[in-house]
Amino acid sequence: MSEADTDTYALRAAKVAEIAAPDIAYQPPSPRDDSPRIGLIGAGGISVSHLDACRTAGWNVTTICNRTLSKAEDKAARFYPQARVTDDWATVLADPEIDVVDITPYPAARLPIIEAALEAGKHVLSQKPFVTSLDDGERLVALAEAKGVKLAVNQNGRWSPHHAWMRGAVRGGHLGTLRSAHVSIGWDHSWIKGTPFEDIDDLILYDFGVHWFDFLVSIAGDRIRRVSASTARAAGQTPRPPLLAQALVELDDGQASLVFDGATPHGPRDTTQITGTDGSLSSIGESLGEQVVTLTTAEGRASPTLTGTWFNDGFRGAMGELLCAIEEDREPGNGARENLQSLALCFAAIESSRTGRPVDIGAVRHLPGDTP
Repeated sequence: MSEADTDTYALRAAKVAEIAAPDIAYQPPSPRDDSPRIGLIGAGGISVSHLDACRTAGWNVTTICNRTLSKAEDKAARFYPQARVTDDWATVLADPEIDVVDITPYPAARLPIIEAALEAGKHVLSQKPFVTSLDDGERLVALAEAKGVKLAVNQNGRWSPHHAWMRGAVRGGHLGTLRSAHVSIGWDHSWIKGTPFEDIDDLILYDFGVHWFDFLVSIAGDRIRRVSASTARAAGQTPRPPLLAQALVELDDGQASLVFDGATPHGPRDTTQITGTDGSLSSIGESLGEQVVTLTTAEGRASPTLTGTWFNDGFRGAMGELLCAIEEDREPGNGARENLQSLALCFAAIESSRTGRPVDIGAVRHLPGDTP
């Protein structure tokens, strides 16, 4: 074996030139007109990110609603002191001055509100996960189209800086044809102890993992075919649901994997590796909001300088994309129709983790364990 062959066999990296990163639009989008009036329904914990993002962007939240009125009053005082507060979401939908409704409660409570909002002719941003049934989701998508309004999902991870830049690079053809995508995340999710999140059986694959299933759909689309997944309790963990999960996803002429280690108390790490016929992308960092991204092609290696963070720029991206879609009369990039592909992958992964068998995408129509 020659020296050159030995170097190749040992997987030693070749030296590459440092080149300028391509100009890829990754910042949260903003409409030209910032006058649409927004009503927020659901002033729980996640609403802080929604309201902070809207305030930072200069968008007009005119009403804040929560069944516990004091929570609506608290959020209004912190973010939009001039906003009207109410504990009746029906009055929000009846207000002809409200153009867009941001709906944040959990899926079961959110479903009738979304349906009523669409019936009332409001554009809707739904918190994720969108629905627990693909049938319900398809019905809502059809209703939005019939009413001539936009329906988007707050998949805010799409506008985390590293995800947005990498998605743009893949869609822009900088990698050629996608071959693989691999994500590995280690972080401490034990904070859920004693919170309502502890009641979610498939917490990691469902509530958390849906961001990465959605990201994979955004770069692989209809090439996704089948998934094999598993979950496990971590040694010594105290929260009820398993904090460890993994999914191996089969693509047409490719593969993907997602590894979630939610029981990493020290040394958190988030890594992503995407390969294509003409190049590769990598991203690494100690948090979801601080990542170093590298694009490597035959021309050399480029490392873009990214600004912003997932929280709360990602939330600004989700609402901003909906507002732009309304303004331009087009489907939002985070539209509910495409999000059903993300949920189909998520549901299949959960079913696989429960049965120990590979599951075809689309074969599972409801969140496993949820009553249809």
